[in-house]
Amino acid sequence: MSIGKFVTGFIIGGVVGAVAGILLAPQSGEETREAISENAKLAYKKAQDVVKDIQDRADDALEEMQQKGNEIIGKIQEMIDKRKEEA
Repeated sequence: MSIGKFVTGFIIGGVVGAVAGILLAPQSGEETREAISENAKLAYKKAQDVVKDIQDRADDALEEMQQKGNEIIGKIQEMIDKRKEEA
């Protein structure tokens, strides 16, 4: 499963659960609309936090791969230079 599908499912599930809980609660229409608005804001904030976390992890992984790639390139260059000196 891709991360994008997981995040989408997470967001949709949270919104559906929050709306269902609010609609089934014994409140007036105004209170219900206010609760839906607040829960929508909370769901949006949580989604932003999840996306930020995923972006941070992806950035960290990319940086680590770049460092390892540079190390490998350096080792290959050393081997090439060593072979040139031997020739």
